[in-house]
Amino acid sequence: MSLALIMIALNLALPSQVTAQSNTDIEKVRARVQMLTASGDSKVEVKFVDKTKLKGSITSVGPASFNLTDSKTGTSHSIAYSEVDSVSKASGVSTKTWLIIGGIAAGAVTTWLVVKPAVCDGGAQTRGIC
Repeated sequence: MSLALIMIALNLALPSQVTAQSNTDIEKVRARVQMLTASGDSKVEVKFVDKTKLKGSITSVGPASFNLTDSKTGTSHSIAYSEVDSVSKASGVSTKTWLIIGGIAAGAVTTWLVVKPAVCDGGAQTRGIC
């Protein structure tokens, strides 16, 4: 009996952790999900309130939750906005970035093939890059 009273007193005396989000936090998460979906960046990383992470593609957006399809397993998860701490664009290099890098590399090789013979003077190996 006394042990039960001590436990009750400790529960009342010590503050409990509150993990619920305020309405403004939920609205911010909802707005971020809708913005990422509208901009075509459906590949996202979701950080939950319990500090876990999940990566995938947003497949549908609802008023209270959104669906995320895991990119590795293909499973779909319904995620309530109140469970989410933040939503961000998934990190990684996009196709556009790879195309730009490839174009720069091709330009550098082409420039080297054109400029080197002009600078090297037909076989004079005395200058810097020759």
